[in-house]
Amino acid sequence: MKKLAVLLAGLSLWVATGCNNDDNTIVEYSLVGTWMPVKEVLTTVETGEDPVTDVITYNSCQQESRWVFNEGSGGKRTDKVASGTVGQCDTSFERNFTYTYDKGEKKVNIKYQGIVEPDKGKVVTLNDTTFNLMIEDTTDPTEYHSKTYTFKRVTQ
Repeated sequence: MKKLAVLLAGLSLWVATGCNNDDNTIVEYSLVGTWMPVKEVLTTVETGEDPVTDVITYNSCQQESRWVFNEGSGGKRTDKVASGTVGQCDTSFERNFTYTYDKGEKKVNIKYQGIVEPDKGKVVTLNDTTFNLMIEDTTDPTEYHSKTYTFKRVTQ
C-alpha cells in the first residue's frame, strides 16, 4: 500500500510539473524607434453606402519620411515629397509631437505641436519590423474615415 501511495504521489508530481508549458511567452514589442512609412490605406464609409478603400503605395521620396517615437511620450514626424528636381526630396511637414500609448487597449493619441485636435488611433500590428497604425476620424456622424499607415522599422 505504501508503494502505491508513493507511486501516486510521484505520478501526481510528474503531471503537475510536466504540464507547465513555457512556450506561451508573449513578446511585447516597443513603439519606441524610428519608423519609415511604406503605404497607407484610406477608408471612407458614408451612412447607407458601401465602404470605399484606396491603397497608396509610397514612392522613394515618401519613404524617406520618418516618424520617431522616443522613450517617454515625445516624438517627431517628418514627411518628404518629390521636389521639382529629379532625384531630390523636400520636407512637406515637420512637427514635434507628444503621444500616449495604451498597450492593453492598443490605443495611441498623437498631439502635434501647433495643432489643437490630437490624432486618435489604434495599433493594428506591432512587431520587431512592422507597425500598422490606424487613425480614425469620427467627427462627422454621417461619415467614417480612417487612414492606416504601414511602417517598417529603421535600424540605426
